Amino acid sequence: MSKFNIFKAFKTKETINIAGGKAFALNPKSELVSIILTSFLKDTFYRKGDESLNRIKELVTKIDDKKFIAKAAIFARDKYAMRSVSHVLAGEIAKSVKGEIWTKDFFEKIVVRVDDMTEIMSYYLNSLNSNTKGNFRPIPNSLKKGFRKAFNKFDKYQLAKYRSENKDVKLVDIVNLVKPKPTEKNEIALKELIKGELKSFDTWETKISEVGKKAETEEEKLDLKSNVWKDLICNRKIGYFALLKNLRNIIQQAPDIIKEACQLLEDENLIIKSRVLPFRFTTAFSEIEKLPSSLEVKKVMISLNKAIDISLRNVPVFDGKTLIVIDVSGSMQGKPAEIASLFGAVLARANENSEILLFDTSAQFKNINPNDTITSISKSLRFNGGGTDFACIFKALKKAYDRIIILSDMQGWVAPNTPTVVFNEYKKKFACNPFIYSFDLAGYGSTQFPEEKIFCLYGFSDKIFETMKFFEQDRDILLKEIDSYSIL
Repeated sequence: MSKFNIFKAFKTKETINIAGGKAFALNPKSELVSIILTSFLKDTFYRKGDESLNRIKELVTKIDDKKFIAKAAIFARDKYAMRSVSHVLAGEIAKSVKGEIWTKDFFEKIVVRVDDMTEIMSYYLNSLNSNTKGNFRPIPNSLKKGFRKAFNKFDKYQLAKYRSENKDVKLVDIVNLVKPKPTEKNEIALKELIKGELKSFDTWETKISEVGKKAETEEEKLDLKSNVWKDLICNRKIGYFALLKNLRNIIQQAPDIIKEACQLLEDENLIIKSRVLPFRFTTAFSEIEKLPSSLEVKKVMISLNKAIDISLRNVPVFDGKTLIVIDVSGSMQGKPAEIASLFGAVLARANENSEILLFDTSAQFKNINPNDTITSISKSLRFNGGGTDFACIFKALKKAYDRIIILSDMQGWVAPNTPTVVFNEYKKKFACNPFIYSFDLAGYGSTQFPEEKIFCLYGFSDKIFETMKFFEQDRDILLKEIDSYSIL
């Protein structure tokens, strides 16, 4: 999941948002960051995935400061693990930037995992060269030099794991193209890769994969997989995130070790040490819920609920009074609604001095049972559809808050009184000036709020709480962080 993040608003001007309402447009740099840090290149309510990709390419063309684009790409890849959009930006930089000394260092730095190289090259060849009408676009020397240097980061295990043998662009293709200089830790691996002799190591992934090749019958395959899971779990050879990812397989293939698997799930030290946040459990929940009812499924669901509550200790508590505002309008259906409901539930459970307000064309407070599980609270937040009126948020408030967190796709129809006017009336009435964290969970690139203590956060990631804390100390923290990135 993961994968949603943030950026603050730059100087704005009025515009018409995608939904057709009055909003405040972001300048090209801000809009680019809003898209790249939230885009999974999938469909949203108003914008198709291909449109997001096309808009990224348009913004790259509009922005003269290509180094800023490179820094934003590294920021997205390094700090928030956004892979696909960083590959797109790297491909676009390869296309548009010529003769700059920093580009080879950028192409080295943007490679965090071995297969970043194959993905960037694939995008460059398939997307950029498809527009040259049959004429091959030469691969920039800066890209080749950067990739050549990037190989120094990786050892035999990493090179073997990401050979990309079943892909159009294979790792061996990159090796033959850039001719990396062998180092002590990868010399043997590079030779074996070129000869076709490099094989994956004995990881839990390969152990499970090899089972299918050794077994002659389905019954034998299931028995072998069961033994692998027993070894991994009973001897604690599997990481916490890998455990979450494979709960469904463990239930189906090794039901007799569910007790041991649940003990790992509920291990307080593992949860705190891994710094896993409650949001990481959503995929596991959704996968387990698909299974037929059984005692094993019930035990795992109970353990997941216990684990997610323990993980609340990794969520910071904010000082003062916090209002959590959730957009339940029609455009929020799908991923935005899933994120908003879970984020709202987590914030409410972690912060005792908080309240939840639901809104579309009207607003109403939602009482929750603080003893309920995160999943129960999340599922109780209904998304009923309808329009979006941000003004109704502030009309419904009866007291001052220290911060107001608005979870929305930010595509609202504006009521006769704009949100800005009503918000200012609220501040005057209760003699307060709260921080506003205005989440754009779909990354549409416009905001309803251009005021001083307003932070526009585009999407969501595991780092969001840490970033919000920084905001209340220094509102320019993220912009400064991107600008401070060194490419050379």
